[in-house]
Formats: sequence, C-alpha cells, structure tokens
Amino acid sequence: MATVILRPNESQDSLLKRFRKKVTRSGILSTVRRKRWFVSKSELRRIQKKKSIRRLKRRERKVDNGD
Repeated sequence: MATVILRPNESQDSLLKRFRKKVTRSGILSTVRRKRWFVSKSELRRIQKKKSIRRLKRRERKVDNGD
C-alpha cells in the first residue's frame, strides 16, 4: 500500500504528485491491469513469445542503424 504524509507547508498538488510517483514506482497499477482478466498459461506463453520476438527485432534494428 502506497502512503504519503503531508509535509509542513506542502501543497495538495505536490502531495498528489509524490503519491502518483510512489504508486508508479511500486508497480501497483501494472499489477492490477495485468490481473484484471484471467489469462490462461498457454495464452500467457504466446503473449510472452510475441513480446520477445518484438524485442529481438527492435535490438536488430538498433544494431543495424548503429553501424
């Protein structure tokens, strides 16, 4: 659970900004989004395979452009 304590003379905007940053760094929202729907193991493997292929292609493009 992400919590922030109001500092002396701190505005609500900066408090909210600190809270959002803390939530983002903790990965709470990404976990919630990922677990929002049930994904079978076979579907999860298929998605991970797609991601790895995209990552490899992106790396190859960077290497080709860097030469």
